[in-house]
Amino acid sequence: MLFGVLSLMTFQLVDSAFIGQLGRDPLAALGFTLPMQQLIIGLQVGLGIATTAIISRTLGEGDSLRAERLGGLVVVVGASLVFLLCIGLWLLQGTIMTLLGAEQNLLPLIRTYWIPWLLSAWTGALLYFGYSVCRSHGDTKLPGYLMMATSLLNIALDPLYIFVFDWGLPGAAMATVTSFGIGCAIVYPKLLKSMWLRFDLGQLALLRALKQLGSIMAPAMVSQLMPPASAMLATAIVAGFGSAAVAAWGLGTRLEFFSIVVVLALTMSMPPMIGRMLGAGEIERIRSLIRIAVRFVVVWHLVIGMLWAASSGLASALFTSDQAVTDVLGSYLTRVPLSYSGLGVCILMVSVCNALGLAIRALIVSTLRLFACFLPFLWLGAQIGGIDGLMTGALIGNLLAGAMAYAFYRKGVRHLAASA
Repeated sequence: MLFGVLSLMTFQLVDSAFIGQLGRDPLAALGFTLPMQQLIIGLQVGLGIATTAIISRTLGEGDSLRAERLGGLVVVVGASLVFLLCIGLWLLQGTIMTLLGAEQNLLPLIRTYWIPWLLSAWTGALLYFGYSVCRSHGDTKLPGYLMMATSLLNIALDPLYIFVFDWGLPGAAMATVTSFGIGCAIVYPKLLKSMWLRFDLGQLALLRALKQLGSIMAPAMVSQLMPPASAMLATAIVAGFGSAAVAAWGLGTRLEFFSIVVVLALTMSMPPMIGRMLGAGEIERIRSLIRIAVRFVVVWHLVIGMLWAASSGLASALFTSDQAVTDVLGSYLTRVPLSYSGLGVCILMVSVCNALGLAIRALIVSTLRLFACFLPFLWLGAQIGGIDGLMTGALIGNLLAGAMAYAFYRKGVRHLAASA
């Protein structure tokens, strides 16, 4: 899963690098769609969390037939929800861009990118639901290999679609549609052949299954939707400093996704382990597992943060040729990555709480991270120190969020141990 997620983040960085060669406006347009992308990803990841929890527990109970039907239900519900969200975003694109503070000269460019980007988002969600079903059945190899294969294909198609075919910014989205579509054509026949996916949902006791799915999915989805809501507000704050700041913030956010790839891999691989331990009543083993993971995440991301700070000048020049964007990105890289240890712990604790059945606690952690730690310090930093102060505020907010999340997890696991 680590190599799969790493390759996924790599192609997104390469996307940004290619788009950066088109100039400031395409890069800024990409930055304004990033909060919407996080919104869609939040929905699909929330459903993926519920998928792993429910299907793995059902398999543990020995009811493989019901697990297969639950897989079919997840795919149908997920594809439908993401499709409806994409339609809503298309209809409200003008209002959304205005609220985010997009400059008028960027709107025509954003419109040309919107449809192919939404199509790529829906295709990616469909592929992700297939991955979730695979992981629920203990198969992490196929998702990992496909993540790498589709990412490499996307990287190969980017220059062809963007420059050779002269499709520009929409070409980057169409490269993603092509690679993800091929991934779907591989993973879904595999799921059907393995009998991990059934669509005879009438035999499922549908209302009971939806209720079970919703009991975990609803708070998990809301928890995952907090970051995109925060990203919209953060983008609106950054937009006050101009399009160069938005372009740099969008690049920095993509670098952040790349930097926390280890945490993302852990959030995919640890919940099935925690679920099995929880079912066996092994609370102390869960505590030991989490302690190891937290210590690793803190040390790993301190190293990553120092590396980004040391290479900020080189990295800024690599991803954009615009001097204004380079300056802001340099400020980002010397500050924000130093807080990735706190951010990583917080993300991991949300996943752990969901795996432990503490979905409401996970939702509270997500909400407090963004709306009590990150955004207030982001705004305060911007008021005090301008764009550099904004970056410092992001650093402080992430570190506080990590400490808060770990405290919430420890309190939650103590309650579980007491009630066991």
